[in-house]
Amino acid sequence: MRILFIHPNYHSGGAEIAGNWPPAWVAYLTGVLKQAGFSDVHVIDAMTDRLDDAVLRARIAQLQPDILGTTAITPAIYAAERLLALAKEVSPRTLTVLGGIHATFMYRQVLAEAPWIDCIVRGEGEEIMVEVARAAAGDFAAARAAIKGIAYLEDGKVVATPAAPTIRNLDALCPDWSILEWEKYTYIPLGTRVAIPNFARGCPFTCSFCSQWKFWRDYRIRDPRRVVDEIVRLRDEHGVGFFILADEEPTINRKKFVAFCQELIDRKVGLLWGMNTRVTDIIRDADLLPFYRRAGLIHVSLGTEAAAQLKLDLFRKETTIAQNKRAIRLLREAGIVVEAQFIVGLENETPETLEETYRMARDWDPDLANWSMYTPWPFSDLFRELGDRVEIFDYEKYNFVTPIIKPAAMDRAELLDRVMHNYRRFYARKALFSYPFAGSGERRRYLLGCLKAFLKAGFRRTFYDLGKVGYWGPQSRKKVDFRFDTARRRADPDEVEWTSVHNRRSVGERPAARKAMACGGGSEQLMEEGPADGGRNPS
Repeated sequence: MRILFIHPNYHSGGAEIAGNWPPAWVAYLTGVLKQAGFSDVHVIDAMTDRLDDAVLRARIAQLQPDILGTTAITPAIYAAERLLALAKEVSPRTLTVLGGIHATFMYRQVLAEAPWIDCIVRGEGEEIMVEVARAAAGDFAAARAAIKGIAYLEDGKVVATPAAPTIRNLDALCPDWSILEWEKYTYIPLGTRVAIPNFARGCPFTCSFCSQWKFWRDYRIRDPRRVVDEIVRLRDEHGVGFFILADEEPTINRKKFVAFCQELIDRKVGLLWGMNTRVTDIIRDADLLPFYRRAGLIHVSLGTEAAAQLKLDLFRKETTIAQNKRAIRLLREAGIVVEAQFIVGLENETPETLEETYRMARDWDPDLANWSMYTPWPFSDLFRELGDRVEIFDYEKYNFVTPIIKPAAMDRAELLDRVMHNYRRFYARKALFSYPFAGSGERRRYLLGCLKAFLKAGFRRTFYDLGKVGYWGPQSRKKVDFRFDTARRRADPDEVEWTSVHNRRSVGERPAARKAMACGGGSEQLMEEGPADGGRNPS
């Protein structure tokens, strides 16, 4: 049996300005399939290679796969649907499979839009994909009802089988990283190959706007030694010189994270790396930050989210302006590059509040700043709460760079222009008065590399999709066209899987009384000790 995975060709001018990111999902699925005896596996990275339909059509015709699988986050869903339609045109006998977070919760709408999809994998895909492949080796239509965690059409009606259990032992997964062409995946700031390994899956918190806890359902953390084993293999076998932990918050379990850093130091791994984490965890670990830096940590992105305390309260961040400023100072003092994340584009956004975020960035003095457009996931609790205030349902634009919510006091083009004004001022000052004088060694080299990535994306007009929307500066504001597909409509609430089973134990708070908290804040922490199975039940 021949299996072909294709990463869909979608670009938005967001995180990709820093480089090309390896599609880890392909490696994980290939690993379990080969362990199960399915050795004829192929991959096409249409995103990195920017392959158009004509090229994909020829490649599919050449390979004639028995199964063609792809994945999609929300903004890539239409590209994935078109890709699978193309597969059916070229090879009608091919079983088309779609996975990923959007299809997991929006499978009814997806199947209505794309009835040519034979199977949707809902949730964590490794074990389910093996079952799909085994069924496809025989009569898939007869066997599919017994496979947990999938959805499909039968006589025009959507059938969703019961949810599959989550994978209990993440360390048993053996991703096949050799399936990827590593020379393609370069991190521009350092000019080296980049990987995105998992330290854990899921999150113990249940933020109203987030999707991590919904998709992964349980919080499970890996053995730190096994994670470092994988990083060493990526370094030695595939030439990886930089990695970013895929977790939203790898510092949640401090004991496990400290063990991970100690393992990196003891084994002299010698790689620089980055991560996202929470302001409160940085303050908690103030004395450990130099230790983290010795382990190779060079870049921390903080979910400070917003400058105005009003907005922090709206997101239930449970952090203060003073905490944000302190966390940034602590990281810089430890020699770690710090990036502040700001969410803009809420309904109450004004030119004054956008100016306030710039002044706050100047005051906090992070090394990097990122202004992301407020993007409510269509399967999140927050999306449902916003109701009619969401008026754009073109999911291709749900990419954190396109204004989805229209502020009451300004139009979307003005919002984009003011955000670009913030970027221009912030990075002009950094380029002239900060980065060249950031000392010597790794930190200075890293910052100058980040500036190179920004300039490269700006010159190519790929940053923030500026070239696509026709933005060339304040003088072009009235000509900006976001090209929303207005024919797209809100999914019927009955077509969305809003709920998810989430096993969670918190300190001093019963599950029935839990509050939604955001990644930058929250009063809960994991205990120092975790259970023997790797800390999957947070305490």
